[in-house]
Amino acid sequence: MDEVRTLLGGRGLVESPRWHGDRLYFSDWSAGEVIAVGSDGASEVVARVESLPLCTAWLPDGRMVIVSSADGRLLRREPDGFLVTHADLGRPGWNDVVADGRGNVYVNRPGFDPMAGEEFAPGAVALVRPDGSVREVAGDIAFPNGMAVTPGDSTLIVADSYGGGLLAFDIGADGGLSGRRTWADLGDGVPDGICVDAENAVWYADVPHRRCVRVAEGGEVLRVVDLDRGGFACVLGGPGGTTLFVTAAEWRGMTEAEPVTPGSGRVLSVEVDVPGAGRP
Repeated sequence: MDEVRTLLGGRGLVESPRWHGDRLYFSDWSAGEVIAVGSDGASEVVARVESLPLCTAWLPDGRMVIVSSADGRLLRREPDGFLVTHADLGRPGWNDVVADGRGNVYVNRPGFDPMAGEEFAPGAVALVRPDGSVREVAGDIAFPNGMAVTPGDSTLIVADSYGGGLLAFDIGADGGLSGRRTWADLGDGVPDGICVDAENAVWYADVPHRRCVRVAEGGEVLRVVDLDRGGFACVLGGPGGTTLFVTAAEWRGMTEAEPVTPGSGRVLSVEVDVPGAGRP
């Protein structure tokens, strides 16, 4: 059995884990906080944004961008800690975000608000260029969720939670996407947050099945880490890049007033064999 450790607990709906420098950053959507935590469990709030979802990414120059979903903005955290507008996304309802090594930022959104009980509509991925311009670069994705960029900034992988698979797109010189294909059919898997490792495998977190799964291109399952609560997202980090950090909580449902049991949010960790690669 895998030894799953608790790095930090007592949080709400925790998401968007990102390893940067020598610390793990994650979001507590319930509290509207972006938090940094060290290997000793000591934590600090580095940004406060009232947004649900509340996802983050790191630009190549070391600044963080934060999706402010409710007002349709992509924020940027400056070195002094102040938040400024990086781009106007034009509408609310944005979800996950990832940046490549050239400063392009990919942000996705579902085509409906499941928490408000809206009727299903497919979602899309938008590109934010370094100059702040925004355009849609992929559409007709049932429910776009976690995203990752492979090493060399060659491919964007998108988790389609409702489609039960991982989609891949070639990244062009201008940041545009082409060559859409199914990277992996996950069967009954429900992928949420994802990350890539140095052997070109993808780890995905799965809320209803309470697990994190490592898959190869094509869908072969390489490893499963079972959890005692829903896994929302995962990232590889730590000193050697071989610690899998997982944000997890007890899931109640999208239409509940409290989507997760208050205080059940945890940051978990488990050691794996292959280090992380690409972004996040």
